[in-house]
Amino acid sequence: MNRIALALVLLFAAACTPSKHATSGIPPSDLLLIDGGIVWSGPNQKPSPNTAIVVRKGRIEFVGPIAEARRRAPDARTLDANGMTVLPGLIDSHAHVDNLGKMLAIVDLRGTTSAEDAAARVAERARSLPAGSWIEGRGWDQNSWPGQQYPNAESLDRVTGDHPVWLTRVDGHAAWANSAAMRAAGVGRSTLDPSGGRIIRDDAGNPTGVFIDNAKELVAATIPPPSRDIRKARLRMALENIAATGLTAVHEAGSDASEEVIALYRELIGERTMPVRVYYMLPDDNPKLDAWLASGPLVDFGDRLTVRAVKIYADGALGSRGAALLAPYHDEPSTKGLLVTEPGRIESVAKRSADAGFQVGAHAIGDRGVQIVLDAYERAGVKPEDRFRIEHFQVATLSDIERLAKEGVIAAMQPTHATSDMPWAEDRIGAERLAGAYAWRKVLDAGGRLALGSDFPVEDVNPFFGIYSAVTRQDHDGHPPGGWLPSERITRAEAVRGFSTDAAYAAFEEETRGTIEAGKWADFTIVDGDFASAPSSEIWKTKVRYTIVSGEVVFKAPSTP
Repeated sequence: MNRIALALVLLFAAACTPSKHATSGIPPSDLLLIDGGIVWSGPNQKPSPNTAIVVRKGRIEFVGPIAEARRRAPDARTLDANGMTVLPGLIDSHAHVDNLGKMLAIVDLRGTTSAEDAAARVAERARSLPAGSWIEGRGWDQNSWPGQQYPNAESLDRVTGDHPVWLTRVDGHAAWANSAAMRAAGVGRSTLDPSGGRIIRDDAGNPTGVFIDNAKELVAATIPPPSRDIRKARLRMALENIAATGLTAVHEAGSDASEEVIALYRELIGERTMPVRVYYMLPDDNPKLDAWLASGPLVDFGDRLTVRAVKIYADGALGSRGAALLAPYHDEPSTKGLLVTEPGRIESVAKRSADAGFQVGAHAIGDRGVQIVLDAYERAGVKPEDRFRIEHFQVATLSDIERLAKEGVIAAMQPTHATSDMPWAEDRIGAERLAGAYAWRKVLDAGGRLALGSDFPVEDVNPFFGIYSAVTRQDHDGHPPGGWLPSERITRAEAVRGFSTDAAYAAFEEETRGTIEAGKWADFTIVDGDFASAPSSEIWKTKVRYTIVSGEVVFKAPSTP
């Protein structure tokens, strides 16, 4: 049996074989003593050595001296944390769990060095599939290839035969099709660009195979959806992958087939096979959005699922020149990017959501996109206590950074985007606009709230990659020396806070998680060594020993005694 066929068999088997939350082999217990670690405890997350934690029925009962903890819980099951650091359970404030599950099952194009390299990976998959079946992939980035030009259908046609091929760019805002896929979708020279989207064309007006933002749907709508069992297996696989990185919760920033995904989360919770918490954002085009707004938020279903936010897109992404800018792109002056949603709709969704007790997370990457969202929130009468968010907030004017903080809008930002984009960002937007780009320090200094995440699978799931990027603004080889735009670096403690306390705040959950304090849920990320004193250059190498959610060990590293 070839590797692809075996993977599909295993994927289906996973759909039919539930496991428990505590996948580590350590059973859950009403009483747990975490003994002897360096605990980042209290509202200020102060590292406290030789500290113990007593957990009872999933919540923190006591944090303090080891002797007192042992006196309080003499019969508790003990987890020896000597030589380890106990961090508050880390939270990714912007991620795509459903897409990660899909990414784990399709052709992975991350790290490809050219269009030909990507096509070779697709060709390998094509050889294992029945003729005419669709091939999907994700992860290509033309900015990492020689010449930085978009690929074309011909380079896929040469190796894929009659397989329709659809390959999503790393950021999800563009996709690359072969000729068979365009034929299946009925896309040709006469096909018009949709509102908020663009078809890349040759000089004669023929589609070349790349579709940006809303234009992607012209082809994507033709692809047969996965079966329910396969989607469920992908979700479970993604959640287990997430738990293994030390994450205890994620904010799911929208997914396809959202009603089916929510139903599958409920099933996984009922089967006790959902190891981490999910805070779910409903897409603004969800056909049942009105019903959700009428019924109100779903909070802490089964101690794992909350649905309390609406996701809407203002613009596209910088990598595909779809982010909406106030002035033209520096490296393509003919365009200012794309608005994928009318400002009036953003305002309407914001007002209706706030009135119903739902938060809005608006994707805005370019400075025009950011400004339009802030204007829409203001017209809708959004208040700081509504905790509305701007997802990404990558390029903003200095005045809009101040405005964001003043109006209490949360900046949900992803540090690894800066270190991934730094090789080409200045070429894309010019030196002047860099003053408000990936500006974490300016957001904090203005008094803003910074919720950090990864946007996986656009970036790696590992939260320590994000903490490293936030602290150093360097790649894993230490480049550039001193960091890119180093004045925007933040401290290690601020980065951890962004992945814990402020991420919890961004989901209305700071009273129950985000810090290690008595009364809160016992969510912990336990790592090797003294995390506070490890060299900054080593942060991305941090080894997770345990992931604990509600007092259950949902991940234990194989090498842990």
